[in-house]
Order: sequence, then structure tokens, then C-alpha cells
Amino acid sequence: MKLEYQNLEKKLRINFKDKNLLIKSLTHKSYDKNNNYEKIEFLGDRVLGLVMSKKLLEIYPDEKEGILDKKFAALVNKKTCLEIAKILELQKYVLSLNIKSKKNIIEDKVLSDTCESLIGAIYLDRGFDIVEKIILDLWSKHLKNSINTQIDAKTKLQEYSLKKFKKLPTYKVISNTGPRHKPLFKVSVKLINSKLYIGEGKSKKDAEQSAAILCLDNIRKI
Repeated sequence: MKLEYQNLEKKLRINFKDKNLLIKSLTHKSYDKNNNYEKIEFLGDRVLGLVMSKKLLEIYPDEKEGILDKKFAALVNKKTCLEIAKILELQKYVLSLNIKSKKNIIEDKVLSDTCESLIGAIYLDRGFDIVEKIILDLWSKHLKNSINTQIDAKTKLQEYSLKKFKKLPTYKVISNTGPRHKPLFKVSVKLINSKLYIGEGKSKKDAEQSAAILCLDNIRKI
């Protein structure tokens, strides 16, 4: 196991001063209910958020807060943390009761949580400047892709309606048909004094987005 930790440190390009802190950041509560990564994950989540907030303001100094919030959410969510965890191959290092099973499977949630706890451990062991450099290096591809992050149609319509009418759009499910494994939703949306715009989708959320797109298209034509 010692060699494996050394390989992880090589990927991170650091050497932990406190090896026990590194091990703790990789220990799930199922393995040790008293000495595990939960509290360090809490810290790591905040450190990641601070680094990303700071970087986004540097990259997009003139961007609106709503768009920055969208970009931020995409960078720090569990899905992105899971991708980083897999790049670091954290499944090889997590201490969990699953390690003792033949399947040796670590759940995705545990991996994404461990990514955050590892960030917390690096911060505690080496300080902000080092952890910031490591985060920006690991997230470099996602930061480059953040330029393509767009506000979805439903959010745009909400902002328009609040600005013009001081009220939110009204959505209503018209129908939910089809088999359970392949449903088809129809949802309407209405603004103050507007007609109904009906969208379809495989989920309620998709149908709402479709209806919002139709409504926005009509607004642009006016």
C-alpha cells in the first residue's frame, strides 16, 4: 500500500509531510468510523469552491453573476469531481470495507467525496498556494471548456419574466403518456398576457426546457 500512495503523490507532484493525513483523506467511514475523511471532505469542498470562484473571476471579469454561477456549478459538482478522481485512479487507494470483497468496487459517490477530501488534506498539509496549483492543473480541461457553459432556456425565460413582469413563468404538466420505461411529457409555459407554449420531452424537465425554448423564440420575433 505504501508504494501505491507514493504513486498517487507522484501524480499530484507533491510529497505529503503527514502521511497519516493522506491516509485519513482516503479512508471511508465503513473502514474506520472514527478516523475517516468526512470532516476533511467538508473542508476540501470549500477549498475547491474558493479556488474555482477566484479563477472564474480572473478569467471572466465582465461576465454576469448568473453565468458565473452556472460555470461554477459545472466545475465543482460531483460528476466533475468523479472524473478527476478517476484520472487520479483514487479507486486504487480508498480504504473501504469493499476493499475486502472480491469485486473490489468503490461507489462513484465515495470516489467524488474522496476527491474533495484529498483536496482538503493537501490544503492542510501544504497550504493554499500548493493546493491551488494542483486544483488548477487537474481542472485545466474543465476550465477551458467552461467558456462553452450557457444558461439554459428555462433560466433565461425566468430572468426575462422577472425583469419584465416581476413574476415567474407558469409551467403546467398537460400529459404524461407512454410506458413507464419510455414516458413522453407535455408541459405548457405561460407568461403574463402570453399564449401557452407547449413542449415535449422524455422527462418533465426536458419538456419544460422545450416549452421555454418555444416561448423565447416567440419573444425574439416580437
